[in-house]
Amino acid sequence: MPTIAMFLGILIKMNWMDKGQHNAPHFHAYYGEFEAVFTLDGELLEGDFPKRQSAFVKAWALIHEDELHANWKLAVNGEETFKIDPLK
Repeated sequence: MPTIAMFLGILIKMNWMDKGQHNAPHFHAYYGEFEAVFTLDGELLEGDFPKRQSAFVKAWALIHEDELHANWKLAVNGEETFKIDPLK
């Protein structure tokens, strides 16, 4: 699964052709032993993630929502996703 962003110890990844796994467009976030799935507007969809890091993921997702939607379109079409700037 390609990493599309990294910030504050959080990895953000988006699967190619992952449309069938969850109903909503989404991305995966990893922090240490935690893994969660978030909607493209940063809402927790599935999994377990620390509150502070979830807030960072949500802020990042809201800033980059258009880019996340563009990446989602690429991913469901089996195309390579692109990197997105980290949270600054």
